[in-house]
Formats: sequence, structure tokens, C-alpha cells
Amino acid sequence: MDSSGTDSAIVEMARRRTEAEAASTGSGPRPPAEWAAHVPSGPLEDPSNWRALRALFPLDPELVHLNVGTLGSTPRPVLEMLRTADAEYARYPRDPYPPTTFSEPRAVLARCYGCDPDEIAIVQGATDGNARILNGLELAEGDEVITTTHECYTMQAPLNVLHNRRGVVVKKLTPRLGPDQSAEEIVEMFEAAITPRTKVIEWAAVTFTVGTTMPTRALAELAHRHGLISVVDGAHLPGQFDMDLHELGVDFLSGSGAKYQCGPMGTGIVYARNKVLPEHNPLPLPAFWPVISLWYPIEGELPPRATGREPTYDIGTFLQKTGSADLSRGPALQAAAEIWEHIGRDNVQRYVHGLCDRLKERVVDRWGAESLFSPLNDRRLHSGMVAFQPFADPADAVDPAKFMEFEERMESEYGVNLRFTFFPVRGASSERYAIRLAPHLYNSPEEIDGAVDAMIKLTDEMATR
Repeated sequence: MDSSGTDSAIVEMARRRTEAEAASTGSGPRPPAEWAAHVPSGPLEDPSNWRALRALFPLDPELVHLNVGTLGSTPRPVLEMLRTADAEYARYPRDPYPPTTFSEPRAVLARCYGCDPDEIAIVQGATDGNARILNGLELAEGDEVITTTHECYTMQAPLNVLHNRRGVVVKKLTPRLGPDQSAEEIVEMFEAAITPRTKVIEWAAVTFTVGTTMPTRALAELAHRHGLISVVDGAHLPGQFDMDLHELGVDFLSGSGAKYQCGPMGTGIVYARNKVLPEHNPLPLPAFWPVISLWYPIEGELPPRATGREPTYDIGTFLQKTGSADLSRGPALQAAAEIWEHIGRDNVQRYVHGLCDRLKERVVDRWGAESLFSPLNDRRLHSGMVAFQPFADPADAVDPAKFMEFEERMESEYGVNLRFTFFPVRGASSERYAIRLAPHLYNSPEEIDGAVDAMIKLTDEMATR
């Protein structure tokens, strides 16, 4: 760990001990060895594979959970791991700091998500990750961040902190919605907003509002052309997409471990590009401060960041080492990721997006394509979420009480867990509302059809009042 020779001898000894112990002992409990025998490998469209997979999840059989965009269900082998670490340290207290490097979990997650272990840290969720990224950037009064009005509150809140605290200008764009939205027009929208004061472009990899998969690689290339820092709220990427972070070409990305990855609540990742790979991102590494770090030198400073393919230092460890931590969470997220690897991430993505294709077909057949806020015709923008407007009466379409009632009654009367979202729309004077469904690998096509049938009944009933 290079800290420019500024650490005292005792601090340097502590660093070496932490690194050696973490490397030799691993980072925490391991899942039961027999889990792999119960996890299928191959297409989930195969009914036998899907039934074996579904048995891993402790979901209430009376509930159809179509809201993984908020929270996933954690597999049983992962839950077993969460019960072990705290009890072991209570039985035999010892130094908890070396394992908090999470060397093994970070190495596994880096392999799963397409980056290097020195570029990734396990954090408490996408909210934590977004705040760390934004507050670690060198931004001053008058500097611009271009973003959209469809970002999650977990990104909008720390952006507003930057605005209020440092005078950073946050420029929010409203994309066109509906079946005809395209990747090209999204890139054009961002490019038209760039000015000489622009320093950062930020976007959601998948918008939580309507489920648009933003053209991340194309937006990253836009940032490359203009010399801008790229920041991505990737909350819905891990566990849904078969992704490669290096190939995406972005500088920073956060991700949730508890949504599509179905890891424990209170887990997520931060990716911070830590080397220059010209084939993916040719820009110099931006200045970045690990604002929450026990590993940053207490005197002096770090050396300049890398300019080539080899890192100068391990930024992931600087982000990871924040003091005592829940030692079960990192290994449990690792185990969830390993289960996905065993299934095949391409199999997961194809199955989940196939469920949403079926859902869109049913929605269009019953409510019409114009009811969709999600993309339809440009498949590059598809995701595992579908948002639409189910009410025929225009007054109901802008009544939040109707959507709240719809959400509550779908669960209480039909056992279907979904949610409504709200967001700005171009040309509209007030926010619009949508019903959002987000199925996952533990849902079946029959559950999709049953949910649509229930929504048809409920909207018909609500329309007659």
C-alpha cells in the first residue's frame, strides 16, 4: 500500500498485518458447500431448471413479488451465512479490522462484473455509493453536472448537497418517454446540454421510474469526446445484466447488492476506474478523494494516479477500509454473485427480459402501446422493468390517490407486490404516474399472466365507481 512514505513505522506494520491476514484467512464465513448441487446451470426457460432455482428462495408462496426494482429475495444459502459471523466474534472476540478488507469477496465481484479488485469496494448500498462518488470528485462553484429528472432520490439528494454546499450547477434534462424513445436521441439530449463549464455527466444505467436502459457505452463515449467525468447510478445493473464494467467505459458506478443480485440488505458496490485502458476509456483518471477511509494516510498524500494499465495504488481498498464492519455482509454478497455465476448471467438476463417482453405484449394488447412509459421499439433500451398507465379516465391518470390505491389493492386482494412511480414528462405541467412491474428470475410466465389478469379486473372495477 503506497502512501508516499508518510506513515509511521507502527502504521506501516499494521497495514502489512492487515494485508497478510486478509490474504491468508479470507474475509469471513463461507456458504454451505452443498449449495452448488441445488443450483441449476443453464437456461431458466427449462422448467426443471426454473423449479430447482425457485426452491432456493424463501418467498411466501401466496405472494407474487414483482418489485425487485426495490428489493430482491435473498437465497437460502446466503441467509445461512448471515447468521454466522456476529455469533463467532461474540464467542471469540478478536481484531475485526483485517477481514474488513474483504479481499476475497471483492476479487469475486470484480470477476463477476468485469473489473479488477483494486477498482471495487463493497458498500452499504447504491445510496452510500452515490454519495461517496459525488463527494469524492473535485468540483467547485460554477462547475456543471448534467443529469436527468429521472434519477433516483439516492442520486438527486447528494447532487443537491453539492449544489447547496459547493455551488455546483446541477442541470437536469427530461428525456422523451414511451414506446418510441431511442438511444440516439438520449445521447443527443446530453450532448446538446454540454457547455464549457460542464465537468460531469451522470445518468442512471436503468431509470427506476420507467425502466429505460440508458445507452451507457454511448454516453461514456460522449464523455470521452468532451473530456468529461462519467458517473453512473447502476443500482439495477448487478444481478440483472451480464455486464463488463471495463467495457462500459465509465469512470464511476454504484450498484445495489440487494435488488437484482438478491444479496443481503445493506450491500452494494462502488466501481472507481483505477487505470487507463485506452480501448475502453482513454481519458486520464480524474482526481478522486476517498472521503470515508481509514486507510488514507494520516499525514502526507497519495502519489499521482496511474497513467497507464497498471494502478499506482489500490483505490478499492481505500474505499473499503472504513473501520469495523458487518463481516457477514461482504461474503454473503459474494455468495449471491457466485450463485448467479453458476446459473449463468446471460441466462438470468435473457430470462428476466423475456418475462418483460411477455408483460409488454400483454399491456399493449389490453391498454395499447400509448399506455407505456417504458421503451418498446428500441430493444437496446429494454430492461427488467415495465411502467405503464392503466386508467382510461384522464383524470385518474394524474391522480396519485388512484395509483396508491391500485398498488395497495393488488397486494391485499390479489397477492401481487408491485409499485407506482412518479416523474416529470416533457410538455406536462405536473408529474405523471405509472404502475411499475419488475419481475425476476424467481417469477414464472404464469405469474406474469396472472398479474396482468388481476390488473385488468382491478382497473375495470375502479373505473365503474
